[in-house]
This record gives sequence, C-alpha cells and structure tokens, in this order.
Amino acid sequence: MKTCAFLSMDSLDGYFVYDELLFAPMAEQGWQVETLSWRDPEADWGRFDVVVIRSPWDYQQAPEAFLACLTRIEQSGALLANSLPLVRWNINKGYLRDIQARHIPIVPTLWQEDFNLADCLAALRHFECNELIIKPLVSANADDTYRLRAADIQHQQDHLAACFKGRPHMLQPFIQNIVDEGEYSLFFFGQQYSHCIVKRPASGDFRVQEEHGGKLVSILPEPELLDLAKRTLKALPDEPLYARLDFIRTPNGFAVMELELIEPSLYFNMDAKSPQRFVNAFVAKYGTGN
Repeated sequence: MKTCAFLSMDSLDGYFVYDELLFAPMAEQGWQVETLSWRDPEADWGRFDVVVIRSPWDYQQAPEAFLACLTRIEQSGALLANSLPLVRWNINKGYLRDIQARHIPIVPTLWQEDFNLADCLAALRHFECNELIIKPLVSANADDTYRLRAADIQHQQDHLAACFKGRPHMLQPFIQNIVDEGEYSLFFFGQQYSHCIVKRPASGDFRVQEEHGGKLVSILPEPELLDLAKRTLKALPDEPLYARLDFIRTPNGFAVMELELIEPSLYFNMDAKSPQRFVNAFVAKYGTGN
C-alpha cells in the first residue's frame, strides 16, 4: 500500500467538495489517501509517495507561503501533482497572455499594474461595452472580482483603489453570455478528455461557483469547443495530471476564460465514471500501490 495526500485547507465548511469519491477507486489500486491542510506546520510530507493539490481554496490569501509549502513538499521527496513549475505558471493569470501568443483565443483583456479610475473608464470605451469585470491576477473562488458599470466605478472608486492599489489586475468586458448561456468547463485527466459541464450563475449574480449559488449541468461539448480544449491542453508548458479548462462563447466563437491547473473542483459528482478516469490517469503516471 502506497500513500497519497490530498492537499486542502484548514476548514472546508461552506464549500462543496467531491474528492471523497476518489477514495474507494484509489484504495482498489493500492493507494491510501489522507487529506491535509497546506497550512499544517507539523505535516511530514516525506511520508507520502504523492501529494495531489486538491482543495486549498484559501491559497490566494498567502500565495508566497503556499508556494513555499509546495517547495517543501517537492524537497521532501514526495511527488507533487500538478508540478510546481506548472503551478508557478498558472498561479498568475498573466498566463493568459502566454496561451494567446500560442494562438489560443482568450476573453479580451487589458492588464493593469495599479488602479486608475481613468483607465477603467477608458476600458469601457476600448471594449465598446457597458460593463467591466475587474479581478486580481492572483485569485480563487471569484474573490475580489467585480462587475461594474461606469457609475459603479465612480461610486466605488475608493473601495476599488484600496483593493487594487499596487496590485496587478485585469480588466475585461462583461460578456452577457455568462448569464444567458453559462461558462463551459471541460475536464482532462492526463491527456484524456473526461467530462464537461456548463455552470450558470444564480439569478442576479454573475459568479458561477456553487458557493455563490451557481447551478451545474452536465453536457456533451460541441466539436468546436472540444477541439479548442484539446489545442489549449497542448499549449500548456507542462503536462498536468488534471486540468479544468473554462470557456465562454463570444461573438467571435469560444474563448478561454481561465485555465484551472492548481486546485479546481473536478466535479466528480457530475459524471459517475469520472472518478475512475482520474484514478486511471493517476495510476498511469504513478503506478499502483500494490
């Protein structure tokens, strides 16, 4: 029997977690799983063969400490999934510029190093839109993500300035399809496609996460979307054990919203065969524990 740690946070109260659906198929392959917080100062990472990053959904509060924890895990001799180089690349949403340079379409974006009211108002004209999305380059669970009209930007400028002062962030046009149609998430384990869902926000909201009232539906992806997802996977700088690729339909076709390679919910509850697909990819990479 080999041991695997699922990296989590101190408390998952209020979150939807489905990783327990992996425990039985992992055990069948000879892998014992424990869940540990990345903030645990007493954690002995060296006693694990593999550490899989799963639900540390507070890492954005202390990204450098989180990366330091991952470095300790790698130095302990345990294998880390996804890899530390891939995490470092994915932890800052500037990665979108990299994949755009590799001819993968992304939602139109302006990149800001510091908050500036005039720049926000100019972005509305630049995108020819009525609403903006503003969010930090290091974030999770839609923390500090705002949907803003011109009046909102002006009325909330003190709050926005305090939130984003000296904090790199991105400006994007609000795309109505996030409400009308939803955000598409495609899941890959290894290089193999597993399943797809569409996430729609609660009435009056724009955030699709379950924690914010979002609703999930399993779907079969359109061929165009699946093809784009496969091309996007090939554009990554390292091969992931798991990946969740998020897309939205724009007037110009599908575009990447985000690539979730660190701690995405993999929604094993939405496809009964997906836990086994994950375990198959895990065993193909790390072997059985028997």
